[in-house]
Amino acid sequence: MDTYDDACLETFLKKQRQLFREDVATNLDEAEAFLEDCMAVVCKNLDEVRDYLESAGMDISGMGDQELEEASEVFAIGDGRYLIVEG
Repeated sequence: MDTYDDACLETFLKKQRQLFREDVATNLDEAEAFLEDCMAVVCKNLDEVRDYLESAGMDISGMGDQELEEASEVFAIGDGRYLIVEG
């Protein structure tokens, strides 16, 4: 299980509506519990995002880096890392 630092949690809180119609968490503790429950993954870079999504069976062939970053389940943390949340 990944551990989620404050940057991950704050990013998810701020951007959660890119994946969900309504907020699923309102504070850092709820965000952490939610991310643990859905086994969200933290990737070090976009290459790891691509590898993870391919290994999860998603057809991302032909997707450029920008399209990958814009996928609703991919959250850019802002420090080069990405959070993948499967809703």
